[in-house]
Amino acid sequence: MSETNRETGYVDYVALLGLPPDFKPGDARRVYRKMMKDLLVEISRTEITEERKNHYLLEIARLNAAFYILRDRERCEKYLADRQEVMALEEEWRAHADAPQQSDLLRRKFDQALRHFLSTYMEELMLEAGRDPECVECSNWDAAHERHASRVLRHYRQRLYQIIHERLLYYDITAPRIDWEERKETARATLDVLSAASGAPASERGAL
Repeated sequence: MSETNRETGYVDYVALLGLPPDFKPGDARRVYRKMMKDLLVEISRTEITEERKNHYLLEIARLNAAFYILRDRERCEKYLADRQEVMALEEEWRAHADAPQQSDLLRRKFDQALRHFLSTYMEELMLEAGRDPECVECSNWDAAHERHASRVLRHYRQRLYQIIHERLLYYDITAPRIDWEERKETARATLDVLSAASGAPASERGAL
């Protein structure tokens, strides 16, 4: 299942369904039904392990959420606006990386918007979509699926957050410089203190 923006962390539900920018709700419904049918056929022909069950639950939830959000004009416009806003905040923060005070304010504003975006569209509305009658009819989603998916979606949201943060400015931390000679001296001094406390003669104290 292709999705051009998956690697960014800002899941693009329009791309997930392969829809053009000027799509209509009827387009979303037609593509969703076909993709869901194909996915359920694939699942029926696959030996299900725990890992595959988690994978397929996530794929069903993603398709349900894409259709649930995009078929409703108000939900769709809110989603697209929130997605554009959080991506713009990331770029604004990057543009002011050399101004520490402003950069910190922008980072916090971005992080707040990011958490809201991911929790809303990558978890909450996914579960809400699973209770929608049309999604239930097409995907066979039920209460048992939701109970299991709650954990899967929480991990999914956290994984997307991690993907985004791994490429951000403050995530890249310089590796610590270790002075091994100083560490050896510290360890030797510690061993001397411990040996002295135990009453062992100096000749019996271990050396590094």
